[in-house]
Amino acid sequence: MKLRDLVYKLYARRVEGRLDHDASPKHIGVILDGNRRWAKASGGTTEQGHQAGADKISELLGWCTETDVEVVTLWMLSTDNLDRPESELRPLLNIIENTVRGLAEDGRWRVHHVGNLDILPSRTQTVLKEAEEATHDIAGITVNVAVGYGGRQEIADAVRSLLLEHAEKGTSFEELAEVLDIDHIAEHLYTRGQPDPDLVIRTSGEQRLSGFMLWQSAHSEYYFCEVFWPAFRKVDFLRALRDYAARHRRYGT
Repeated sequence: MKLRDLVYKLYARRVEGRLDHDASPKHIGVILDGNRRWAKASGGTTEQGHQAGADKISELLGWCTETDVEVVTLWMLSTDNLDRPESELRPLLNIIENTVRGLAEDGRWRVHHVGNLDILPSRTQTVLKEAEEATHDIAGITVNVAVGYGGRQEIADAVRSLLLEHAEKGTSFEELAEVLDIDHIAEHLYTRGQPDPDLVIRTSGEQRLSGFMLWQSAHSEYYFCEVFWPAFRKVDFLRALRDYAARHRRYGT
């Protein structure tokens, strides 16, 4: 073992030993950013960058099992990403499909898709549906795979679903307007029934949400780190948890 690796392990163990596990987030959202820049910096191809990022996911979930995390949301493909050239998009979708299959076959995670299925290719839709069905009764961490996801799209879909539901009941627009509140919309989000994210992590140094969980992240804590996603290490994860535990959450009060 190299001296650098030994020092890293000792430092990670030190950070982990000082964590307050009682203050661990229950739901962590992760914006998996920097795959292409990591590939460029390491002399690899874009596809190799996306694959390296996908390979990192199982490590992250393993770290989460060592805490009290109950839900992890992974932003794997945004609605904007669907506009990428076919030469990049098709390999990326292949990697996502294989990753989702792997999560389902692992047997430890309850896979749940968040996003708009209708805008995805039929093969990707099938993979996501089958993964959900196969893991429905698993009691482990819920892993939300955000594929074809956009925060604005989610809110629009939630409102559309709400209107259709009340139209079927015969509710008039006037009647709905009188009673409509935030809980009505929340019941139609992709993540309905789940706790909102306590902590949102974004890698690669970008300090913006880019539309990630716009509704659910109203009171989330954010943690931005410089490292590209494929190079994200356990110590980076532990630092995020340590930073979160040190904050005093006020929820707007």
